[in-house]
Amino acid sequence: MQGRAQVRASLFVTCVIDQIYPEVGEAATRVLRRLGVDLDFPKGQTCCGQPAFNSGYWRDAKPLARRMLRTFEGDRYVVAPSGSCASMLRVFYGELLEDEPELLRQAEALVPRVYEFSEFLVDVLGVTDLSPYLARGKADSPRTVTYHETCHLRRELGATTQARDLMRSLDGVSLLEMEQSEVCCGFGGTFAVKYPDISGAMLRDKLDNIRDTGANAVVACDSSCLMHIAGGMARQGMSTRPLHLAELIDENLR
Repeated sequence: MQGRAQVRASLFVTCVIDQIYPEVGEAATRVLRRLGVDLDFPKGQTCCGQPAFNSGYWRDAKPLARRMLRTFEGDRYVVAPSGSCASMLRVFYGELLEDEPELLRQAEALVPRVYEFSEFLVDVLGVTDLSPYLARGKADSPRTVTYHETCHLRRELGATTQARDLMRSLDGVSLLEMEQSEVCCGFGGTFAVKYPDISGAMLRDKLDNIRDTGANAVVACDSSCLMHIAGGMARQGMSTRPLHLAELIDENLR
């Protein structure tokens, strides 16, 4: 970041992180500030409306979208440690609000400012090598990791390389690719509730692929997927540690 204007951004922390995994939001904050970002946290933010939208309750999703657009209006980037929630803002608000001209205009203005965490580091900050920022000495983070590609991050945002590039730049951390890393873990939000048998079968396949790598940790860019995977690993007695990418980077930077 030396010699460049400071990048201004707002953190969109998402419901799952706010309510269940606040440590992910804290890690993302530390990493972004360590990389020189002028970061704020708009306190008016709430759910982006994705659960209601995905379940077909668009009338309930619209007031949430309206609040989000009002909360994040301006010229700052919006960074979400979640490919799922970032894609709701960047991709699906256009569909949700297509019959609301004024809200649609606001959503279209928001789109170019919204980035998922790994996308923001690589595509906005231009950071593909984290080694200059790494803490000296032995990090507490796992030495071998495998990567689960979350569905919205890959399929809606098209971000397939950013997280991998960042992990590979961490000194002493080896990325062990699992089979079918791009296949859904079976969570899918309400999908896991509506179709538990199918969801469970998909999760078992994912856990087998994680186990086969022998990695110390499984890393993903969505805490909701990690929650699903972590529950399955706990039930099977697996010792593999679930980690959001922000946590892995934060542990190395500190």
